[in-house]
Amino acid sequence: MPVANEPSERMRKFKNKGKDAAALRRQRVEVNIELRKAKKDEQILKRRSISFSLMDESISPVEDKKNEIIQLSLEEIAEAVNGSNTELQLQATQATRRMLSRQKDPPINQIIELGIIPRLVEFLTHADNAPLQFEAAWALTNIASGTSDHTRAVVEGGAIPAFISLLSSPHMHISEQAVWALGNIAGDGPLYRDALINCNAIPPLLALVSPVTPVGFLRNITWTLSNLCRNKNPYPHLDAVKKMLPVLTCLMEHEDKEIISDSCWAVSYLTDGSNDRIQIVVDTGILPRLVELMASPELIIMTPALRAIGNVVTGTDEQTQAAIDAGVLAVLPSLLRHAKPTIQKEAAWTLSNIAAGPCRQIQQLITCGLLPPLVELLDKGDFKAQKEAVWAVANFTTGGTVEQVVELVQSGVLKPLLNLLLAKDSKTILVILDTISNLFLAAEKLGETEKLCLLVEEFDGLEKIEALQTHENNMVYQAALNIIEKYFSGEENPDLQPGTGQDGLYDFSVEKQDFNF
Repeated sequence: MPVANEPSERMRKFKNKGKDAAALRRQRVEVNIELRKAKKDEQILKRRSISFSLMDESISPVEDKKNEIIQLSLEEIAEAVNGSNTELQLQATQATRRMLSRQKDPPINQIIELGIIPRLVEFLTHADNAPLQFEAAWALTNIASGTSDHTRAVVEGGAIPAFISLLSSPHMHISEQAVWALGNIAGDGPLYRDALINCNAIPPLLALVSPVTPVGFLRNITWTLSNLCRNKNPYPHLDAVKKMLPVLTCLMEHEDKEIISDSCWAVSYLTDGSNDRIQIVVDTGILPRLVELMASPELIIMTPALRAIGNVVTGTDEQTQAAIDAGVLAVLPSLLRHAKPTIQKEAAWTLSNIAAGPCRQIQQLITCGLLPPLVELLDKGDFKAQKEAVWAVANFTTGGTVEQVVELVQSGVLKPLLNLLLAKDSKTILVILDTISNLFLAAEKLGETEKLCLLVEEFDGLEKIEALQTHENNMVYQAALNIIEKYFSGEENPDLQPGTGQDGLYDFSVEKQDFNF
């Protein structure tokens, strides 16, 4: 089988379980649904501008009752911030914050070039001047929400320990601002994430989670926790993960959909790793809740819950069984038929990894009715989802018993599978050809090779396989040639007709006593 014998990027992503390459579980090659920092920052900015428009009226002490706004130039800001007059410091810091809060083109670079970041960081420590602390924290948060260079300027200004101290501020709006800033810093990547963890940011952050924490504040805490769980190379330290997980499992029970969403994203990051990391999540007992959330009508909840469960089933057979026991197979049919192609794709990817398990798990797939939606997806799904469905079928034919492969063929998989040989993607074609070889191996064990040949011809499969002999990819050409030479080069028997059931589906006959697996 050509696919199993040729190294490829896809094959290297399989987990080695001692089976044929086509049956081994795959880690994600690319995370195309994962929310990047930029996208999450947008979300935060929207939250921040809403709550701060209220705060501006009620908290800010600089503006008098007429809401008079003092306009300062960059030079005047630098002079006032570096001066010793506290009133002017506050006015200048607030003017800075306003500039950085503009929706379009905030002058982050110009503010950094003024050289005032260390001074703003110093203002964070002025516990006797809460308004100044708040304005400085807000300005620095907005700087840190920019590019990596902008975030670095804040970190190198000494902001991390100062913001961690502010988590314990007696003023809630100041501690909330510190949470936002730390979330932006953690979201920059593993280096600053670990810097926060090493500065012991997690305990005071977790201490802010309580039944009386306002929902808006809790959203920001959850988002910051999700960024502390995020990124690989390296992964976050296991001690940090173990501290955060109990709180994240509680947050997943919250009624607010944004809090649930970000706690699910956090768990999805934590499961995107080695089996020991997956096990830590499984041991929390959170899988039934994740499966429940996979069925949520809210896309922002369903997407990360599905990702987390999809990651779990890249693990061991036991970890996959834990997901099955939590009810994943009952939810997958509706997700395979979901209106959004990205959800179809993720669901098919999840299914493909479950299908890479032992035949008892494959039987559970059959029993839970996964074959009809899988065939539908192969037939009519988005191409990216179809590619994952092809892998599901390939894994099924590698790890399944002959009886199970017969059920797969009876479900109508052959026609849409053969149609996908017209795809432009060489890897997908190779996997399909490999799968066809597996189907012939099952037919050989049943003594029904010729019937399968006729069925392949009936679905115009032979014509498609023959056409692949002129394919530009040599591996495709060789795989197609192998099938033709092995199964289609002999004399045809004109009297032999394929046994068909309703809808023209092939009807294998199986005598179970013949099998000894």
